[in-house]
Amino acid sequence: MTPPSLPRQASAPGAGGPPPADDGGQDRQGRRQTVRRRWVTAIIILLLVGVPAGYLAVSAQQSRESGRDKASKIGAVKVREGWPSRVQRSVYEVPIPMMASLVGYLETNNWHTSRLFVQFGTTPEELDTFLADIGTSRGELTPGVSISPHDAKVAGWSWSPKHQWAGISLDAKEPRPARDVTVDLTNPANPRVYVVSTTVP
Repeated sequence: MTPPSLPRQASAPGAGGPPPADDGGQDRQGRRQTVRRRWVTAIIILLLVGVPAGYLAVSAQQSRESGRDKASKIGAVKVREGWPSRVQRSVYEVPIPMMASLVGYLETNNWHTSRLFVQFGTTPEELDTFLADIGTSRGELTPGVSISPHDAKVAGWSWSPKHQWAGISLDAKEPRPARDVTVDLTNPANPRVYVVSTTVP
């Protein structure tokens, strides 16, 4: 007689049964989070390195432009068109007539001296007033140029031998400036004045 068959028991996990299914969704999510963290880290590093570098580049460019601008104003060579400020005219004692024409100036500074170079056209009457204001007169001018070749070169001035030049050098006790004045009297109706005023800081 055949014995009755016993019911099969469920196989315990790890007891030779089929392996549990892998959780693929969790693995993919973990990989995405890892990639995301790496991207965030890369962006943070880029910002930490790139932003300061960009700032330094912009600052350097602005510094160069600022330096060029200052050089054009302070370290300019040769007289340029324009009026010196009232402070400059006062410090260097160069009272330019208010109706002067073709006014130009240049200021130079170093550790030893400061100079203001000025040129302008004027009328005979205003020339006399200007000379009186600086303590001299037309009668005290002597033929020739009173401005040194070095100062003339710095200012970009040249003295044509065909012109009629007259000048005077006015010394003063420090801290007042010393002034070299040269006048072009070739056209009596429109004299031109050239001044170099020198102060010692």
